Amino acid sequence: MPLSHADLLRLKRWNTPTIYNGWEQITRHDIAAAGFNLEETRDFMPQMGPMVGYAVTLVVEPSKASHKANASAWSDYRRYVSGVPGPKIAVVQDLDKPAVIGSFWGEVSSNTHRALGCVGTITDGAIRDVDEMTNAGFKAIARRLCVGHAHVVPVRFGVDVTVFGREILPGQLVHADKHGFLAVPAEDEARLLEAASFMDANECQTVIAAARGAAGLPADEVLARMDEAGRRFGENARHEFGRRGEW
Repeated sequence: MPLSHADLLRLKRWNTPTIYNGWEQITRHDIAAAGFNLEETRDFMPQMGPMVGYAVTLVVEPSKASHKANASAWSDYRRYVSGVPGPKIAVVQDLDKPAVIGSFWGEVSSNTHRALGCVGTITDGAIRDVDEMTNAGFKAIARRLCVGHAHVVPVRFGVDVTVFGREILPGQLVHADKHGFLAVPAEDEARLLEAASFMDANECQTVIAAARGAAGLPADEVLARMDEAGRRFGENARHEFGRRGEW
């Protein structure tokens, strides 16, 4: 069952590393291999903060004009996007990678997707019209900028895609910001907000508090306070989740 819009807005209050800190406490997946992007991303609108939504997926190949033979591609794709409950993040795999031939994204596409309930995109291709996309309130995490669109049309949509080394499924919850993204396994969605909130408070009340309160204290006392804070952090995480946590 998808999270409520209110819960998604609460998740959006934290950056993606904080969401990861909660996720690692509740998942059965390998926290050193699952969920997050394996390749470097670039956030072209970091001032917008994090974005969170459910993935609508698309494959493009701007270098191949033959894809234009499907006259209904754009209409069919828009109908697919509109039929998925929001908020949505459009996740676009560019088959031309590592080359960049053309961009699916620009002023028109960003405004169109905004109207269809999308809050942003993650694409391992390029974007263009970055100022106009920003003005539309449409966040973009991409590999680079480019000038043209080439022969871009929707090729396949509503399918599993791989971007920045990570497979993302249609309908998968995604949290993303300037650090990268986390594609949340379906079984971890329900407890994600609770876990992120708990671990953020745990940090603030233990290890961060110890560090911020260290000014003017002797080094031995500072180190002792940090050791104690780390112990309490771990105990709190173990009590709540059965795992020690980062510290």
